[in-house]
Amino acid sequence: MTDHVFYSWSAQAELNPVTITGASGSYFWDDQGRKYLDFSSQLVNVNIGHQHPDIVAAIVEQAGVLTTISPTVANDKRSELARLIAERAPGDLNRVFFTTGGAEAVEHAVRFARQHTGRTKMLAAYRSYHGGTGVAIGLTGEPRRWGTEPTNVDVVRFFGPYPYRSPWNTSSPEEETAAALAHLEMVITLEGPQNIAGLILESVVGTNGVLVPPPGYLAGVRELCTRYGIVYIADEVMVGFGRTGHWFACQAWGVEPDLITFAKGVNSGYVPLGGVVISEEIAQRYDHTPYPGGLTYSGHVLGCAAGIASIQVFERDDILGHVRAVGEEVLGPGLTKLGEAHPSVGDVRGMGFFWAVELMTDKGTREPLTPFNATGAAAVPMAAVTKAAKERGLWPFVAGNRLQIAPPLITTEEDIRRGLEILDEVLEVADGYTRN
Repeated sequence: MTDHVFYSWSAQAELNPVTITGASGSYFWDDQGRKYLDFSSQLVNVNIGHQHPDIVAAIVEQAGVLTTISPTVANDKRSELARLIAERAPGDLNRVFFTTGGAEAVEHAVRFARQHTGRTKMLAAYRSYHGGTGVAIGLTGEPRRWGTEPTNVDVVRFFGPYPYRSPWNTSSPEEETAAALAHLEMVITLEGPQNIAGLILESVVGTNGVLVPPPGYLAGVRELCTRYGIVYIADEVMVGFGRTGHWFACQAWGVEPDLITFAKGVNSGYVPLGGVVISEEIAQRYDHTPYPGGLTYSGHVLGCAAGIASIQVFERDDILGHVRAVGEEVLGPGLTKLGEAHPSVGDVRGMGFFWAVELMTDKGTREPLTPFNATGAAAVPMAAVTKAAKERGLWPFVAGNRLQIAPPLITTEEDIRRGLEILDEVLEVADGYTRN
């Protein structure tokens, strides 16, 4: 079945992928009849859950009317979804440029920033992932960039806050914020603010750790960007559309970026869709000057129909309220309790339905269960933990030395508790690799 498929981020001859044949709600199953509780939302994108009947019906209905149409013409579904997104975005972010995914959204956000400022240089964090295409992978700070270099992207990197592994050895969230902002301003000064077009930052860092910004950090980034005329791009491809209990994660801190990139949760990947939400100041540049960019499938009508239906379900079923309540009352406390019970757990952090359990061999030294970018024998402990989870019917999102917990946003309290019970057993496997 896999002979002719070339898989992403993989050594092709070493693959033995599970064959998935169906899914429903928070579960999916394979061709052997094994059922998995999806604690990863696949790639943190199936926010509405698998095979939601309202979304499927919206796609089917739209397919019966119009399956595709050029982005050079108007369409009711495209216009309606843009309106719904703009109404839920912060501040005056009032226009939407549609793409087919997050990487394309980042590519165009950078283009907007460079054209708006007349500058070229971009700032991006080391612990970041922004997509696999040219500019997006060039902005990415983590090791998946290495195999594509040189990327020829004019980018300078900085350290974002990470209280558990503070680059500045701080002792409180407030100190971490102050140190991170001082560092960022120093980078801006040394690079020359007159050269910097934009700064791109995941509102909550995703694959690289579920790093929730400490109080005041995002507001401080916003202030620095405003002061130096830098376009602030919030990358919300992973955390937008309810993942943190807000339409956009930056809203949890009352911050208004200049551009927001989105994809994944906008329609849970039922049909590929992404985009950039654009502030009026930037969008008005193109009122009488053509924008130099476009995509054949920009605002694909099937994707937009799914997005409209998804937002309607979110509001009808109060999914944002569900995520906040269950995240605060069940998932977060449950993970914290597991952290206290298992010597392999060094840190638990997150919000809403987005959490990380960072695993250690030694809590005292904070030595990770697997080293940074581990391969071969060094990666065995996390591989064993992952295997234990899947054998017990739990599908986690695994990154580095972390189990990252991101269930579909419709997951019930009962299923969250079931997942926590399985994690309790799985962490016993991790405990076997500790020196405590």
